[in-house]
Amino acid sequence: MNSVIHFVELDNRVISAIYRNLMVRAKVVLVDTASGEPLREPVTTITSPLPTGALRIRLPDDIRPGIYFLMARNAHGKDVARTAEFSIG
Repeated sequence: MNSVIHFVELDNRVISAIYRNLMVRAKVVLVDTASGEPLREPVTTITSPLPTGALRIRLPDDIRPGIYFLMARNAHGKDVARTAEFSIG
């Protein structure tokens, strides 16, 4: 099963994304492309039993401008999908 996550938009410090084939307890993290490291906040956990849905992730105030992407990890911590890069500025 191929998991997919797509960045839709960033508006008023809220990231909108859609996903397919992500299972319950999968986590979506924000990754800074400059360091390649996922940020500690925000982390969103998939709670819907349906494998398809949408996410809205509010960014904390301490997120600095830069290039980021969303990474989806399954319940075992394995990377299963990522978005294209987008700018937070």
